[in-house]
Amino acid sequence: MKLPSLCVPVHLRLLACAAVMAVPCMAMAAPEARAEARAPREPHHRLDTSSPGHARDVALTLDACGGAYDADLIATLVRLQVPATIFVTRRWLDANPAAVRELLAHPTLFEMENHGSAHVPAVVGGSVYGLPGARDAAGVEREVEGGAQAIARVSGRAPTWYRGAGAVYGEQGEQAIARLGHRIAGFSLNADDGGTLGAASVARRLREVRPGDIVIAHLNRPASGTAEGLAAALPELLARDLKFVTLSQSAGVQPATNRSPAR
Repeated sequence: MKLPSLCVPVHLRLLACAAVMAVPCMAMAAPEARAEARAPREPHHRLDTSSPGHARDVALTLDACGGAYDADLIATLVRLQVPATIFVTRRWLDANPAAVRELLAHPTLFEMENHGSAHVPAVVGGSVYGLPGARDAAGVEREVEGGAQAIARVSGRAPTWYRGAGAVYGEQGEQAIARLGHRIAGFSLNADDGGTLGAASVARRLREVRPGDIVIAHLNRPASGTAEGLAAALPELLARDLKFVTLSQSAGVQPATNRSPAR
């Protein structure tokens, strides 16, 4: 919040107020936008595995924030027939038309959901991992709507899940997302720390997957170890009779209460 009047000495501000009685002193420090009432949070979610048909479910979710396309990662998922929910931004869709065609060519495997328009965090007046958040709640709504419109344009379907940039949300952001009919997609296991880990670290984290986990990893960093780590660990997970599903194929998503996503 920008408060230039606080840089003026107190006695000068009082004189200015006396000279201009029609303007209250407090108006000099009025905020441009309402800041978040509470600290932003990172929601942690798991799948509902209470019914027999979903007892072994696991969801792999991949973020495509911006930039490139990890073709090796998608090739591994196609080869192993592992479905995934892909959270895409409008700018990633615009920059990677060939990748979009590849995803759409496998409708039973890949489901595109909303990661926003320009990868702006759903935090009003703050930042997440160095990314500036929205200026106000209307900015969050524009981010969500822009991503939804881009997905509808390329796929013909409206997304229902939303994952904001950085997967962190302020209270105003959460309210704006809900107003637009989206559900926030959290996670329970972070496989690649934003696409920054090597293959061995990614594989080690993935080997800790248990039924009900929602895994987060990244599709837009082909130079990272994500694709190689997934290729190493997925056959082992499938051999454990884990069943990979998209979020819409699951029995439901619920808060994770007994497991930290940090690895």
